[in-house]
Amino acid sequence: MFEELELLPPDPILGLMAAHRNDPNPDKIDLGVGVYKDEQGNTPVLRSVKRAEEIILSEENTKSYIAPTGHPEFNQGVQQLLLGVSHPAYKDNRIATIQSPGGCGALRLGADFALRCNPEATVWVSDPTWANHIPLLGSAGLKLAKYPYYDATTHQILFDQMVETLKQVKKGDLVLLHGCCHNPCGADLTEEQWQVVATMAEQQGFVPYIDIAYQGFGLGLDQDAYGVRLMAERLPEVIIASSCSKNFGIYRERVGALNIVGANQHSAEACASQAANIARGIYSMPPSHGAAAVGLVLNNEKLRADWNVELTEMRDRINALRTQLVEKLESNNAPQDFSFIARQRGMFSFLGVTPEQVQRLRKEYSVYMVDSSRISIAGINSGNIDYLAESVVAVL
Repeated sequence: MFEELELLPPDPILGLMAAHRNDPNPDKIDLGVGVYKDEQGNTPVLRSVKRAEEIILSEENTKSYIAPTGHPEFNQGVQQLLLGVSHPAYKDNRIATIQSPGGCGALRLGADFALRCNPEATVWVSDPTWANHIPLLGSAGLKLAKYPYYDATTHQILFDQMVETLKQVKKGDLVLLHGCCHNPCGADLTEEQWQVVATMAEQQGFVPYIDIAYQGFGLGLDQDAYGVRLMAERLPEVIIASSCSKNFGIYRERVGALNIVGANQHSAEACASQAANIARGIYSMPPSHGAAAVGLVLNNEKLRADWNVELTEMRDRINALRTQLVEKLESNNAPQDFSFIARQRGMFSFLGVTPEQVQRLRKEYSVYMVDSSRISIAGINSGNIDYLAESVVAVL
């Protein structure tokens, strides 16, 4: 049965991690892995999360299953985080939330849900998009199509081309949008551009499928949710996949949620029952611990205030690193303009060098990034930023 199977090559990013780990160069830099790192290069457990875990461990008296829909406190907290307590969709109980194993679980669960609603649906994804979007959505059976999004030469969003392509989207199709901090390019839609896409969805009848994995890492919790809140207010149907991995630093606990906005409360309840039924057939019940911790942080005034402080520190650090990297490249007389990096948001940007230059950075300077030149800004710190800038300029 297994004798015909071929050995698959390692995932590009996982392979980079292994190569970096085995590199003896003391100046080596890993800009590939997509996790937040502090100044010391660690991915810390947040104080607020650690305190929530301590409370849970001291009070937990059972390890029985939780419901397929997940922790009610977590689900409510996620809804409030995404929409705000005054949002009409929240006040009218138009949103159904299903706790999922990470943002990836939410994306796959949402894809299966969409396929159940419309077996002929096509999901349109940005070019470029996060690499795992394609297998997560496509393996569910959804047809895939692309729309132009980012020009790697000008480092700008191709919004006019995006709009022209999205005019082809049919009623009942889905358009995958990055809620904020676009992965991999870091270039986000403006509020005016979100409004244009919302009007197109209203007129054409397509469903926005929003992946928001970095809320709070761009401009702030409320600012980063602008597109989600606009779509949920103006449209009768929206699908939102959210993740807590980055903004709570809780990657290995796999905490995410599928959020489905319906036309009314009855529709939301029907959506919840269908999504829970799909989840039952995939993984049955979601894991408990991480979501319980996030739910406690979101619903405890003191813990939430501390979490906001920690999240602000992470966001400010990333935004400051963007500016510092641009300044360091300029001070090393870089022969091209890197100012776009400071204008972008979130964990990632394309550095804008060629695949050949990426290979030189890896082989000659032990600077590791994927061949597209996507870099994780959080991999930079005060101890390596000068060496990074010098290395980049050296290969240009």
